[in-house]
Amino acid sequence: MKNVLLSLNNAFHGLIYCFKTQRNMTIHAFVGLIVLIAGVILRVPQSGMLLLLIAIMVVLVAEAFNTAIEKTIDLYTKERNHLAQVAKDVAAGAVLMTALFAVIVGLAVLGPPLWSVMRHTLL
Repeated sequence: MKNVLLSLNNAFHGLIYCFKTQRNMTIHAFVGLIVLIAGVILRVPQSGMLLLLIAIMVVLVAEAFNTAIEKTIDLYTKERNHLAQVAKDVAAGAVLMTALFAVIVGLAVLGPPLWSVMRHTLL
């Protein structure tokens, strides 16, 4: 049981590190929170909220992996290295792909109820 608690403690420290040191992690989490609040306000069904939550979590997990990859590369070499840069760029690209996916999910889920509210407000 002690090993499990130690592992959980280490995991929480890793997450705290990400939120304290990675600006994009904080931005993604903040935007995700706003999206979830919008979903509640717009009374998005439970299935839609689940899709939003999955999209948000995928982005946050990708950002955490990106941080782990970047820090591992920094540990290995401080010198300018083409392959190290490629690895960092690919990891950042993965975060970008997940963020674009999350935007598409957000538009698909929040778009119709938001459009409905806007249409009723403007007419």
